[in-house]
Amino acid sequence: MARLIERGLRRSVGVPGLFATAYGNVGSSIYYALGLVAAHALGLTPLVFMLAGGLFALTAKTYAEGASMYPEAGGSSSFARHAFNEVVSFFAGWALTLDYVITIAISAFFVPHYLGAFWPALNHNPGDIIGGAVVVGVLALLNIRGLGDSAKLNLVLAVVDLVTQVVLVAVGFILVLDPHLLLNQIHLGTAPSYTELIFALSVAMVAYTGIETVSNMAEEAKDPGHDVPKAVNLVLVAVLGVYAGISVVALSALPVHEHAGTFSTALGTTYENDPVLGIVNQLGLSGGLQSGLRAYVGVLAATILLIATNAGLIGVSRLSWSLSEHRQLPRLFARLHPRYRTPWFTIAVFSVLAVLLLPGRTDFLGNLYSFGAMLSFTIAHIAVVALRYRQPDRPRPYRAPWNVRVRGREIPLTAVLGAVGTSAAFASVLVLHTEARTVGLAWMVVGMGGYFLYRRRQGLDPRRTYKIEREQRPPDFAALGYKTAIVPIFGTDLNARALPRAAKLLGLDAVVYALYVLQVPRQLPLQGGMETEEAQGRALLESARVAGRKAGLRVKTGLIRTRSPGAALVDEARRVKCRPALPRRRPRAPLRAAARPHHDLPAGQATVPDRGRDRQRSGRCPPWRRCGLPCPRWQDPRPAHHARGRVGASRSCADGGRCGAARFAAAAWPSGPPSSVFWRS
Repeated sequence: MARLIERGLRRSVGVPGLFATAYGNVGSSIYYALGLVAAHALGLTPLVFMLAGGLFALTAKTYAEGASMYPEAGGSSSFARHAFNEVVSFFAGWALTLDYVITIAISAFFVPHYLGAFWPALNHNPGDIIGGAVVVGVLALLNIRGLGDSAKLNLVLAVVDLVTQVVLVAVGFILVLDPHLLLNQIHLGTAPSYTELIFALSVAMVAYTGIETVSNMAEEAKDPGHDVPKAVNLVLVAVLGVYAGISVVALSALPVHEHAGTFSTALGTTYENDPVLGIVNQLGLSGGLQSGLRAYVGVLAATILLIATNAGLIGVSRLSWSLSEHRQLPRLFARLHPRYRTPWFTIAVFSVLAVLLLPGRTDFLGNLYSFGAMLSFTIAHIAVVALRYRQPDRPRPYRAPWNVRVRGREIPLTAVLGAVGTSAAFASVLVLHTEARTVGLAWMVVGMGGYFLYRRRQGLDPRRTYKIEREQRPPDFAALGYKTAIVPIFGTDLNARALPRAAKLLGLDAVVYALYVLQVPRQLPLQGGMETEEAQGRALLESARVAGRKAGLRVKTGLIRTRSPGAALVDEARRVKCRPALPRRRPRAPLRAAARPHHDLPAGQATVPDRGRDRQRSGRCPPWRRCGLPCPRWQDPRPAHHARGRVGASRSCADGGRCGAARFAAAAWPSGPPSSVFWRS
C-alpha cells in the first residue's frame, strides 16, 4: 500500500539556526536583566553577571550532553525521565513550566517600555501593563492560528541584535569608559552589602533565560550530536562577552551615587525598565544622532523581546505537549484545535497566567524565575551524572568535559559543580525572597498534587512511564519520497499555502513546477488572443518563482493554454514524470473531476486534493479515464463504471454509459490534446 503523507518535524536546523534561536532568547534578557541586577549589585554588577555566567556555562555543558543523548522536547524533564522516574520528571517539568510563564510575562512587560521611546505613556502604569497584555493576547491568538516561525528571520534578527550590542559596547568604550570610576564605586559590605550581593546573584540568573530552547530544538537539528554542543558554545561566548561589555559601559555611563546615606545607580531606578535606552541617553552623542540611535535601539529591543515572548509560548506548548504525551498532564493539554491543529488550550491557559503576573513587580518576577530555573537546572545536572552510572554504554555524541573516574565511571565535574552552584542559588532564593518562596512553593505543591491525583484517577503508577497511544501505521505502509510536484495556478492571485504545502511533501533537492493554466474559450483559437491574461499569468509565475526561492525550493515555471485544464494537468504531470499534483484552487464545477486522482496511474502517483467539498470527491475517476476500477470513496458494491466525475452523476452505469458523466467525458477533448508547455528554470 502506498499512501501520501506529510512529513513531521524535519531535521533541517543547522548550527546557525540553533544559535539564532538560542541567542534570540538568551540575548534578549539583557534588555531587562541589567536594571534588575544593577539595583542590588551596584558597582559589582559586571562581577555578578560573570559569576552567574559561570553557572550558565556549566549548565550549558550539561544540556549539550543531555540533548545530544535524547534529542527530544522536554529538557530537564526528559533527562530526569530517563535517569530516574516520572515523578522526578514531572517535578522538573512543572518547575520549567513556571519559567516559561515568567519568560512570557517579563518579556511582554518590557516591550511597551522600549516602545516608550515613541509613546511616553507606555513607560508607566497602566500603559505598560495594558501594552504587555495586548502583546501576550495577540501572540496567543497568532499561535493558536498557527504562527509560522521563520528560521531565516530569527537568524537575521539575532545577528542584527548581536552586532548592535557589540557596536554599543565599542562606542561606550571609546566615549564613556572610565576604569578608575569603576573601581572607586565599589564598597563591598556597604555598596553593595553582602545580603544584597547574594540577592543579586540569584536575580542575575534571569539574564540567562532560554537555555532550554536549545534542548527543545534538538529534535529538529540536522546532527544533534555535533550541532547542539557547537551552538551552545557559540551562544556561551557571545552572551558572556556582551554581558561583560555592556555592564561595564553601563556603570561608566550611569555610575553609583550616594544620596542621604543610600547608594544607587540610575540603571536600577530611573532606567530600571529600559536600561539599554538609559545607556544610549548617556553616551554624549549629538542630538540628531542620539535620537536616531534611541529610536533604533527601541525598535530593535521591542522586536527582540516580542520574539522572546513568542518563543516562551512555543516552548511552553512543546513542554506541555511532551508532559501530556507521557500521561503527566491531562489529554486536554495535548488537544489540537479542530481547524488550525494547534494546542489551543495550552496556549490559552498559560497566556492567561502570564497576563495575571504582569501587574507584579519586575524584581519579583525575576526572583520567581530563579526559583524555577535553579530547581530544574539542579535536576538536569543530577540526571546527567546519574545517566553516566545507569546508562554508561549509551552513545553520547557530546560528553561534558572535566571527567574524573569514580567507582569505575567517568563523572563530569561540570555537572557536579553546576549542581552545587544551582542548588546554592536555589537555597538563597528560598531564604532571601519571601514572595518568590511563597508563590513558587505553592506552584510546586499544586502541580505535584494534581499529578498524583490525575495518575490515581487514571489507574496509573506515578513512577512508571506511559505514553498516549497513537494510531499505528498499517504493516504494508510505505512512505513515498517525492522528487517533483506541480502547483497549478488559476485566476489572478497566487495561493501562499500551495508552495509551503509542496515543501512539506517533497524531499530535499526536489523540483516544483508552477504551472499557470489559461483556459481558452471555444470562441477563440487555442493559440490566439487573451494576451492580457497571458501577461498576467507570467507575472504570477514570476511571483511564484520568488516565493519558492524564499521557501528554499527549486521552482520551474510554465504557462499552458488549454480548453480542458484538468486533462491538461494530468497530461503534463505524465510528461514531466511528476508524482503529486497540488491544485491551486477549485476550478469551475465541470472541471473539478479533471484535476482529481486517477486510478490507473502507477503506484505512488497521486494528487493532493484541495480542502472542503472537493476532498469528498477526491476518490472519483476522471471522466476521460476508463480504468474500470471501483471508486474507493464511494465503496459501491455494484460494478464500477468508467466515469464518476460530475456532481450529480449516477453511481452506476445502468444506462449503458450514457450517464451525465459519460456525456461530459465525450465533450472533454473537442480540440485534441493540450498544447505543449515550455518550462523555464
